[in-house]
Amino acid sequence: MCSFDARSKGQPWHPTSVSSADLALMRRIDEFHLAAPFAGARMLRDLLRRDGHTIGRKRVRTMMTRMGSEALFRKPHTSQRHPVHRVYPYLLRHLAITRSNQVWAADITYLPMAQGFVSLFAVMGWASRRVMAWRVSTTLTTDFCLEAVQEAITQHGTPTIFNTDQGCQFTSQEFTGLLTHHGIQISMDGNGCWRDNVFVERLWKSVKYEEVYLHAYDTVGAAHQGLERYLAF
Repeated sequence: MCSFDARSKGQPWHPTSVSSADLALMRRIDEFHLAAPFAGARMLRDLLRRDGHTIGRKRVRTMMTRMGSEALFRKPHTSQRHPVHRVYPYLLRHLAITRSNQVWAADITYLPMAQGFVSLFAVMGWASRRVMAWRVSTTLTTDFCLEAVQEAITQHGTPTIFNTDQGCQFTSQEFTGLLTHHGIQISMDGNGCWRDNVFVERLWKSVKYEEVYLHAYDTVGAAHQGLERYLAF
């Protein structure tokens, strides 16, 4: 993955480690993932082969790892990927959402570009379906997530509950520590079930089909401008 910092807006981005053929496959994998979040490497391999691509399961899995993507379905022991991190219970089942700042949710997704890709992190209010804050980055580290959460808190106050999946960015001490410092209850999706964070999943589908796939961004700055325009709308 390119080491360029996405926060330096407007500068050209020259990826060095991903071929154009692999980028095309990764975009297609992302499209299949949006349509069928439960699809794993084997199913995606079969779908790609129907498209005429000669590809194996291991290569598909490698691309999914690079994208930060995985099949979203209920499976046992998901949290064992990060045994030193605490996994919090899911607090939203059967919870009536009646007011703003009652629940916020957040997630990270892969965004294809003309010559590479970036990661998008967004914080959404469940009551309003409004994006409270967001960041793009060329890495999957925790720092850009922390920046967005801190911005959302500064501009909109603190939610009662903050929900994420069980990804390492969200189970990290830095991320959970920021939430507990503000007295926020932490909720995490049950064993990778995408329905537990369904509103964010719907946001990703809208962002990609209504903005990202229509504009082949050439730079991180262009991606930032396009997302800023779309998310403000």
